[in-house]
Amino acid sequence: MTIARTWFPLTGPVRALRRGPVAEAKVIVDPLDGPKLALAGRVVTMDDAFRVEADGVVYVEKGSVVAVRARAEPAPASFEATGVVETGGTLFPGLIELHNHLSYNALPLWSVPKRYDHRGQWPNHPDYRKLISGPMTVIGELKGADGTSPLLPALIRYVECKCLLGGVTTTQGVKLASNAGIQRFYRGLIRNVEQTGDKDLPEAQGRIPDIEAKDARWFLGRLQKEDSCLLLHLAEGVTDPAHADDGVARRHFAALQIAPAEWALDEHFTGIHSAGLIPEDFDVLASHRSSIVWSPFSNLLLYGGTARVEAAKAAGVTIGLGSDWSPSGSKNLLGELKVASLYNEQLLNGLFKTRELVAMATRNAAQILKWTTAAGTLEPGKRADLIVIDGAAGDPYDALIRARETDLLLVMINGVARYGTKELMGAFVPQDQSVKVDGETRRLFLKQESADPAVSPVSLAIAIDTLRDALKNIAKLAKKAETARAKPKPEARRALDAPEPVTWSLALDEIADTGMELRPRLPLDGPRDFTGPSKVTRSSVREAAAQPLSTLLEPIELDALTVADDDDFLDQVESEANVPERIRKGLRALY
Repeated sequence: MTIARTWFPLTGPVRALRRGPVAEAKVIVDPLDGPKLALAGRVVTMDDAFRVEADGVVYVEKGSVVAVRARAEPAPASFEATGVVETGGTLFPGLIELHNHLSYNALPLWSVPKRYDHRGQWPNHPDYRKLISGPMTVIGELKGADGTSPLLPALIRYVECKCLLGGVTTTQGVKLASNAGIQRFYRGLIRNVEQTGDKDLPEAQGRIPDIEAKDARWFLGRLQKEDSCLLLHLAEGVTDPAHADDGVARRHFAALQIAPAEWALDEHFTGIHSAGLIPEDFDVLASHRSSIVWSPFSNLLLYGGTARVEAAKAAGVTIGLGSDWSPSGSKNLLGELKVASLYNEQLLNGLFKTRELVAMATRNAAQILKWTTAAGTLEPGKRADLIVIDGAAGDPYDALIRARETDLLLVMINGVARYGTKELMGAFVPQDQSVKVDGETRRLFLKQESADPAVSPVSLAIAIDTLRDALKNIAKLAKKAETARAKPKPEARRALDAPEPVTWSLALDEIADTGMELRPRLPLDGPRDFTGPSKVTRSSVREAAAQPLSTLLEPIELDALTVADDDDFLDQVESEANVPERIRKGLRALY
């Protein structure tokens, strides 16, 4: 580590927080249940040997894979009478996304106005409040006459379906906050790395309390307590190697060195983005068995550069993948794989094998989460999270990278078919809902016993209409919210011990002070020299005081569910000046 700095004592002795047994959630989000199933096609297991069954069958029961066999082999015991469903395609493990701010994924891609050096800069641009933080504040905080959110159920339904249409079976969760100070995650269809209720799928943490983020003793204690990992933003921005010591993004990483021979790092630390690191920093991560999450498209859009994944590979750092969010990222993880592939081909001269890129969204992600006994590959005993893409010819890994959204034939989570063609869905689940993707009909099965009751009755069609109308009239909704806040509350006329009704809002950690941090904020050159960007910038506070959202916001288009149904997306990508030309001009060919 080369950054010159002033050392100062820790605030106290480093003590690991007490590690207790993994508690089962009151509601297991994905209980192991379900009938015997058999799916035939080319099977890409993503196991240690990267075994591919050219003509195989995946046998599933009670939400788990029982066996993966060549078609010519006999079926497992008790599966002899189970009908084999011909998929006509190639089966992969479901895509595991390790970074996505799902709540923002109704918003369209931002035309980034300039190149930025680090995360602390672009939220200060006026467009950010007008197009991103302002609309999300209205959507997240608006309340109806009964105190409930009229938009939250629709938003949750929409962003989860957006994941399904991109082959995502696991991602980060949507966090909710109540007026009673309680925070929880929405229980949804997509497997949530932060809430599983399953001891075999230890829960990751994407947020930590303020005190743990800013105090080395507490932060180290948190790391040593984890069973899965801390998925925290790190070194968001770019670093000029010629002036590495001066880089704001890299200072964020440097603060993790809390003494000359001691780092606040271990196998439970995962740095999201890590774009500001230089090669020697990846050696540090590797020596502590830490990992990173790569979000190339978002990094290139904002900073014109991305994580030095070639250095991460050389150091032996495990790499996962995440699409970040729709305002400055891919619509889904399938799209992020395409950007990663283009970056690899065009700027790294094909350093990564295609199967290594696919591993970032499957087996690597499971390794980072400490889920290797239960997810990330198609093997006996693993959860039956899988996708099927059309066709079984050519290199299977390249086929996934080049798959269009209409090539996605089936998405299965926990042995339940959630999305796919009407033929395959009809073989597994009753008819529920349908959606058009590039003019082709696909079916959705959104029924779930453990689902949040407010979201269960909301169809995708209703969610689309609700959000489209809300974004069109976002200024009016802002005015409604402002008027409600300005009204004096009626004097309470109830018993002193009568509880106030609990109401829920989105926990907008990126734009509001919620008491939680998405990144470490450890000090560097003094006890108050906190690194990492502040969530609420001074300029945003001044803007909020100077101009109400009702006078600032304008109608916004609901972001399309897929690239195939977005007439402007690829044109806009080609106009994004920060993205290297070979990538922004080459992306269209992969769709």
